[in-house]
This record gives sequence, C-alpha cells and structure tokens, in this order.
Amino acid sequence: MTQTITPQQFHEAEGVDDWRVIGDGACTFFRTGSFADGARLVQAMSELPGLDEHHPDVDFRQDGVTVRLITVTDDYYGMSMRDVELARQISAVARDLGLSGDPSAVQSVLVVPGAPNTAEVMPFWRTVLGYEPRADTPDEDLVDPRGRGPSFWFEPMDEPRPGGGGAIHIAVWVPHEQAEARVAAALAAGGRMVRDGFAPAWWTLADAAGNEADIATTMGRD
Repeated sequence: MTQTITPQQFHEAEGVDDWRVIGDGACTFFRTGSFADGARLVQAMSELPGLDEHHPDVDFRQDGVTVRLITVTDDYYGMSMRDVELARQISAVARDLGLSGDPSAVQSVLVVPGAPNTAEVMPFWRTVLGYEPRADTPDEDLVDPRGRGPSFWFEPMDEPRPGGGGAIHIAVWVPHEQAEARVAAALAAGGRMVRDGFAPAWWTLADAAGNEADIATTMGRD
C-alpha cells in the first residue's frame, strides 16, 4: 500500500535537502560538467534496487541531469514515502561521484486554459497535443504520456472574457525560497501584480499586454 505524504512532509524528512517539491514532483539538478559525467550518474541511478516498481524521471543534458520523483497510481498523483527513500538513494550515489544536487536550478511549467465549460474544450486540447487524461483527475488535467511536455490544468471560469472567449495563462512552479525574488524580478521587468491574496501558494502577475502568469509554490496547500 502506498504511504502518501504532503509536500511539507517530504521537505521535513531527513536526507532530502537536495530536493524541492514543485508542482507535480520532487526535483533536483545535478550539474555534472560533461556528458560523460552525466552518463555515469544515470548509470549509477539505474543500478539502484526497485526501479522497476518505482523509478525516477530523468532529463539528461550536456551540463547536467535533472531528476524528478513522483508517485502515480490510478487514484493518486503526488508524493509518497517511496519518493523520500529514492531521493536519499539518488543523493547518495551522486555524492559517491562527487556531485551534489542544486534545487535552485529546478522549475516546472503548467499551462492553464480557462473556459466557462472546460468539458467542451478538453477534447480539442487532448487531440491537438496527443495528451491523455491524468488518471486521478481526468476531468481536470491532461498530461503528456511520455512526460516531455508541460501538464495542462483546465480552470472553470465564472464568466467568459469579453467576446465570449476563454483565456490561457501559465503557472511557473519554483522552489518556495525563490518565489518572492522571482516575483520581484518579474515586476522589475515590466510586469504588474494582478492578485497576491493566495501567496505564498501563488502570485498572479501580468505583462504589459495583460497576459498572465502565476509564480507558484507548494507552500500553503497542505
């Protein structure tokens, strides 16, 4: 049986200082410096026991390796004690190779289409993207079956935009300790604050043309 935990419980666990829960998983980045060093890290992770039952998602690039941990079942999409245990194991094998995780280098992006009736628009986006409904929330979320693209969450709108249309904005998930600096930088770059009443869970900003983006964290959501 899966022992589910909250993002806060993950962060409070021992041995996971290299990791941050952002959006839909615990992530870290190992800066390797070369393709060969990254390959050695991925090889070391592949030799950990139990990966057939619970495995990390790995993004391997020339300068480093980003790792994401998440537990996915038919009725759950989030953190579990298996992710804590695997995070500790991955950090340990990285240290053996002289590497340390840098959670300040991670983020994830969520696309948020809004519509008065989300059920009417989800089939279009599913077809266009080649995505699938997320198993635990099939009426709200679409995900890339291969984990390559950002997830889509469909937000019901109380009222349509002028002209009867919907709206799309993005949510940028960042480590909680970086959120206020990211907000300040966006404001300094010409943005404006739209809503901050739900901070530190999220701040909604807009550019000069009115396009919106949330800076989001897992804080205040448990």
